[in-house]
Amino acid sequence: MTPLLDVRNITKSYGARLGCKDVNFTLWPGEVMGVVGESGSGKSTLLGCLAGQLAPDAGEVIFDTRAEGPRDTLLMAEAERRMLARTDWAFVHQNARDGLRMGVSAGGNVGERLMAVGARNYGDIRTRAADWLDRVDIAADRMDDRPGTFSGGMQQRLQIARNLVTGPRLVFMDEPTGGLDVSVQARLLDLMRGLVRQMGLSAVIVTHDLAVVRLLADRLMVMKDGHVVESGLTDQVLDDPQHGYTQLLVSSVLQV
Repeated sequence: MTPLLDVRNITKSYGARLGCKDVNFTLWPGEVMGVVGESGSGKSTLLGCLAGQLAPDAGEVIFDTRAEGPRDTLLMAEAERRMLARTDWAFVHQNARDGLRMGVSAGGNVGERLMAVGARNYGDIRTRAADWLDRVDIAADRMDDRPGTFSGGMQQRLQIARNLVTGPRLVFMDEPTGGLDVSVQARLLDLMRGLVRQMGLSAVIVTHDLAVVRLLADRLMVMKDGHVVESGLTDQVLDDPQHGYTQLLVSSVLQV
């Protein structure tokens, strides 16, 4: 089997400050990789490099494209990367407003992504948008409402619908439950877990919340000061952490 994503020696610095260094991992179809660490650990820098939002100083991001097989996305033309971001990739932001068009209706937000990949029949677009709003528990009578009238949890669910409507194979998630109330987080996590399994999605999830990766991630990488200090199966890493930093992360959660 060919890996969906093969990350090799990704390194990024901001002047004298290290973002991440020599990060390597392989992601298989249908697998979810969690990346955890405190603020400043390098996890968001890594995600930005993988998703094409930051240009790394070194390394390769090899993605198994549908048409041409494995390609280094860092060597793609900008137009190719943009098309990849609309079709096979998706990005779920921590702040849903960063991933939504706030001046466009809920249905329009979902429909826009369909139009970006060539859909033109208005009736079909509206039907598919309505189906996806239902899948993320947004009532049909809110379809023509703008996202600004939604709660934070609803905005995040709308962002997920907008991202997944085109059937991507790889989803990048940046603190997807950050800033939400605990009860809202639980509902969103349950939704995300169901969609990941139903659609056979691969995902890279960056978070500081170990409960999120415990629920969603098959494997886990722990980052500190730009370096991966521990990796392995999620339950194995969290139940029997080997590195001192991972032990501190786990014990801090247990003490809460």
